[in-house]
Amino acid sequence: MLYFKTLIIVVQLLSALGVIGLVLLQHGKGADMGAAFGSGASGSLFGATGSANFLSRTTAVLAAVFFITTLALTYLGAYHAKPSAGVLGVAATAPVAASPVSAPAAGSAPVAASPAAPASPASVPATGVPK
Repeated sequence: MLYFKTLIIVVQLLSALGVIGLVLLQHGKGADMGAAFGSGASGSLFGATGSANFLSRTTAVLAAVFFITTLALTYLGAYHAKPSAGVLGVAATAPVAASPVSAPAAGSAPVAASPAAPASPASVPATGVPK
């Protein structure tokens, strides 16, 4: 899983750098950076409008790759492995703590609880204390 995540990060980094480079190479309305790198000379290779279409399509493809790799990294980052059920197929549970009231012994008679047990003094609010 770690190699897969590393591969996605490398693809995302390369696509981000490619998008940055292609955006700088495209013709703009004002003084464009593409002329400094010789993009005006590549018009003979692609034709008059061929370079604009090629650069814009390549930029769109790289932007889509960047978007997909970002979603994949988000999915992998949010994924948490669930604990397995173990060899026997039973999920491990935490041991139950002993309750303060122990169960009656097998030979003793059950004791009936009084229906109106008085509340402990700690749970009764004091009447003379201001709030």
